[in-house]
Amino acid sequence: MLLQKLAHTMIDLDANATTAMLPEVLDAMLPWLRDQHANPSGSYSAAKKARQAIDQARSQVADLIGAKPGEIVFTSGGTESVNAALHSLHRLSGEGRIVVSAVEHSAVLRCVDALPREVHQLPVNSRGRIELETLKQALPEAAFVSLMAANNETGVIQPLAEALNLAHDAGVPIHSDATQAIGKSPFSIADHPVDMLSMSAHKFHGPKGIGALFIREGLNFDPMIRGGGQEAGRRSGTENTACIVGMGAAALAAKRELVKGLSQRLAAMRDDFETQVMEHLEGVQANGDPAHRLPNTCHLSFEGCDAAGLLILLDEAGVQCSAGSACMTGKQQPSHVQVAMGLSKQRANSSLRFCFSRLNHSQEVGQAVDALVKAVEKLRGIQGSGTGPVVVYGS
Repeated sequence: MLLQKLAHTMIDLDANATTAMLPEVLDAMLPWLRDQHANPSGSYSAAKKARQAIDQARSQVADLIGAKPGEIVFTSGGTESVNAALHSLHRLSGEGRIVVSAVEHSAVLRCVDALPREVHQLPVNSRGRIELETLKQALPEAAFVSLMAANNETGVIQPLAEALNLAHDAGVPIHSDATQAIGKSPFSIADHPVDMLSMSAHKFHGPKGIGALFIREGLNFDPMIRGGGQEAGRRSGTENTACIVGMGAAALAAKRELVKGLSQRLAAMRDDFETQVMEHLEGVQANGDPAHRLPNTCHLSFEGCDAAGLLILLDEAGVQCSAGSACMTGKQQPSHVQVAMGLSKQRANSSLRFCFSRLNHSQEVGQAVDALVKAVEKLRGIQGSGTGPVVVYGS
């Protein structure tokens, strides 16, 4: 009963780490977890039914981003989608270096660091965005580019459409990690004609362990996982029918909510939260580009506080969020995103990320602000202007 009560009263402001699965998504998955166990590659009627369910989910995911169903490949999640795209681009592209932004997710940065190619990181300005001129200068020596649509930590949106124009004019293919963007704001392949794009279902209220890779029609692709030739030979392995169906249901729900104004509702809660925090607390700084960011995300630094202490106090008060810095071998270290933005170590180590989802409601904003104000005031009274240890945050 106590656990149920805690779960009921918890305010979840960590939607960039993960989102709760919608009841309608679970309902869609249950038959494929319970009685419909057929292998979708079979020739009998139950197998054909599973294949039809996968095809429907593929169309639903494709429709969310305005793609063709045949351009969608199901994977185990965003990380696999990123790795599959970058490994294929590496194997099929000619000579040249890999160009990425300095604020990419670790799934991109660690993948390219492991490839036997030179990697060129594009710097970002103090607001977390690349300057297009630096990309333009890097393209003559580029084999391919990977540029995220939006940052998982700050929510900053990169100038992807403009970057695509530059890359394609130079004949350079481009992949985008759109894991954080899909489902939070409208995103279409027509407006962002990438060559490949990665996404993950659990970021928009689908199940964990399932994602998708968009591969532009006609683009050569060299699969990373080989075997029985599933997913049109682009990702072998028996399909996870239940989770694929769940991702399709989540994509359908996301499309419906976006049409109904989800982005505006998220932005209203985020802006109200930020306004109230600034009104009630001094020494608060917002990080990231205020004009180019996800509608659900705010990243704030609290002078005189350490993020780890704030997380503990907020958790005790029933508010879930993430720290804006990570623990590296037991030492205080700002995240690579904050380093790239030029944040001081003290400011980085006092940062928190707050992310709203469609399951939050406006009444929770005031409750979260009240808990945050109390936590900051308590910690400032204890710590003064010092900072303590930091913790690893989900992303």
